[in-house]
Amino acid sequence: MEKLANVAVAMPFGMIFSLTGILVNIIQVRIHADLETLEVIGKEKALVMPNHTCDADVLMMWLLAERFNCLRGALMVMKKSSKYLPIYGWANWFNGAVFLDRNWAKDEAKLKSSFQELKDFPISFWLTIFVEGTRMTPDKLLAAQEFAISKGLPVPRNVLIPRTKGFVSAVQYMRSFVSAVYDVTVAVPNGHPIPSVKGFLKKQPSVVHFHIKRYAMNELPESDEGIAQWCKDRFVVKDAMLDKFRANDTFDGKEIRDLRIPPKKSLTVFIYLSCIYSIGAVMLIQRFSLLSNWIGISSLAFAVAFVAILLCTFIEYTKLPEQGKVQARNGQVVKLH
Repeated sequence: MEKLANVAVAMPFGMIFSLTGILVNIIQVRIHADLETLEVIGKEKALVMPNHTCDADVLMMWLLAERFNCLRGALMVMKKSSKYLPIYGWANWFNGAVFLDRNWAKDEAKLKSSFQELKDFPISFWLTIFVEGTRMTPDKLLAAQEFAISKGLPVPRNVLIPRTKGFVSAVQYMRSFVSAVYDVTVAVPNGHPIPSVKGFLKKQPSVVHFHIKRYAMNELPESDEGIAQWCKDRFVVKDAMLDKFRANDTFDGKEIRDLRIPPKKSLTVFIYLSCIYSIGAVMLIQRFSLLSNWIGISSLAFAVAFVAILLCTFIEYTKLPEQGKVQARNGQVVKLH
């Protein structure tokens, strides 16, 4: 039983490295950051605040963490339902992710205790918070624009309006031991597909740009209201940056094409783990003579079908709806088809 438990714990971590091994070989990474940020990123405890384009963003943040050799410390704040997704959710669960109900009355105490526990985290970490609260879709963007117009706020075109309570709580409870906030803007150039699990399995290549701006924690306001406004202001700037990106297919500033070319380490890990899983499967079949009788064959068929169902569930969970376009013109929200 102890060996079985060890395997159960190790497999999700193995799948993180396996998935990352696949990603680094089909996703081209373009990083835009100043030299000061590049010198410290991955070597300090930090909050990471990216825009949320799709549910594959979690995999994208793994990919970014891998580039800076801090994949083990790539922690996430995620919705509770994702905890039960095969491999993807389990890996984050075992890796120490914080799962929320999206109900502040329930989540406040959970967040505070989780943030305090990170004080003793043994290595440098990134805690990623998707402050928009949900992935970008045309309908959600439309709702965000209508809300912004009704409240007299800047009307977003490429991001949603951030929900700041969790971010404010994170800053207030972690500013004593977290060094910085990384404002990360993620974008995909025109003509390239938005990364998705289905695309990964089809080995569909893509290009992802990460613009990283580091803010020292002591630069942030002290009050809750000030932190919330700071977060909202960053998303207004992020929205404008994405406008420029749509026009130029790149961010302003120096571009680093890839920090580690070729990614031999991740490929080696992927091949190594694939061999282990394959050998383990063969040994399991031989140990229980699963191909020698109908019961064994039926059991294998059931296992394959079960894995296929889990994989389909994962793909559907990360699939984006049809992409329409939404614009705001003269204070009026217009949905384009």
